[in-house]
Amino acid sequence: MFIDVAKISVKAGKGGNGIVAWRREKYEPSGGPYGGDGGKGGSIVLYADEGIRTLMDFRYKRSYVGENGEDGRSKKQFGKDGSDIYLKVPVGTLVKDEETDKVIVDLKEPGQEFIIAKGGKGGRGNAKFATSTRQAPGFAEAGTKGSERNIILELKLLADVGLIGFPNVGKSTILSTMSAAKPKIANYHFTTLKPNLGVVRVEEEKSFVIADIPGLIEGASEGAGLGHDFLRHIERTRVLVHVLDASGSEERNPIEDFQKINDELFQYNEKLKDKPQIIVANKMDIPSSKEWIGKIKEEFVPKGYNVFEVSAATRDGIQELVYAIWNLLENTEIVYDTYDEEFIETIAPKRDEIIVKKDEERYVVEGAFMERLLESTYMEDSDSLRYFQEMLRKKGVIDRLKELGITEGESVFICDNEFEFFE
Repeated sequence: MFIDVAKISVKAGKGGNGIVAWRREKYEPSGGPYGGDGGKGGSIVLYADEGIRTLMDFRYKRSYVGENGEDGRSKKQFGKDGSDIYLKVPVGTLVKDEETDKVIVDLKEPGQEFIIAKGGKGGRGNAKFATSTRQAPGFAEAGTKGSERNIILELKLLADVGLIGFPNVGKSTILSTMSAAKPKIANYHFTTLKPNLGVVRVEEEKSFVIADIPGLIEGASEGAGLGHDFLRHIERTRVLVHVLDASGSEERNPIEDFQKINDELFQYNEKLKDKPQIIVANKMDIPSSKEWIGKIKEEFVPKGYNVFEVSAATRDGIQELVYAIWNLLENTEIVYDTYDEEFIETIAPKRDEIIVKKDEERYVVEGAFMERLLESTYMEDSDSLRYFQEMLRKKGVIDRLKELGITEGESVFICDNEFEFFE
């Protein structure tokens, strides 16, 4: 089964907490803070692997959670970092944010990596909070949460050549004769259920990748058949090879078929007009093709198209077609743009944003930074409370509350914890 779209959730690991510890070795009467920092959380990394062709693995597992960093240790020892998780995806995978449907990254280069969810930072141990005036801090810092998001993986094949045309015109047979691919071949009236890939060897150190693009029937650009799902694969190809049934079997008109298929392509993505097309008149071994080939050439040659007469069944004309495709590829620039790339998302999540607001009669302070600060505060420790108050002033929380009209003695809800306001 060919899977070319997958929805998954990714959540990076949380950073380990810094700890409170003291130096207590013999002959060290002064002691002092000795707590180490927490390790960072493991990230979720996407990796474009040439050895993978589908998104099948993501059909069975749809949630990925990174390893948390270890808490700090005594003797100023850092906690162990959480291990990163590498998710291998096919080259040509477009990664979108599920909520906005905007592109995050286009993994179109072999070996390309992208951190889709970054692990949280490790919290600082109490040894990091020691100053000349605060020599024995009795508090440490909590690690930050790892980022998380729901994403859509969308595969767009990176084939050099795309075989297009109506079902049953002989695309799969042409693919099998040109390459080592072994597609399932039968007298289909509908369409192949998955794109078939093959590597065509022209000569020593000269080869190209060709794909039999399925799903192209009338109405494909509007979702008929499998077309709406599979038309995306044509966007990546450099050259299109348009296969026509030159025999006119099944009472089809190959000239009208050509126009109908191109209409579907251009309705889906107008940029496809810029891709060079070669016309292949297939089934030339059938007598009725002699009646149609003249009409086909008369229609398309004056418009600048090259028309090749072949018979996939007898292999006549196949080698000439291979060389023609190679020559066209040699003179066609490699551009892997897709329609979606204009929507690339560049805004990083605001991890340290602080929200101060008045919600009806309640003063509310919230945000990831405040959650982390509150988690790091030891309410029974005077140094820790003093540090908490210093951070509220430094981050402008006190000033913002005053602007909202707070007075002494009123309640402030910080991450759902109630505090009394005093200057």
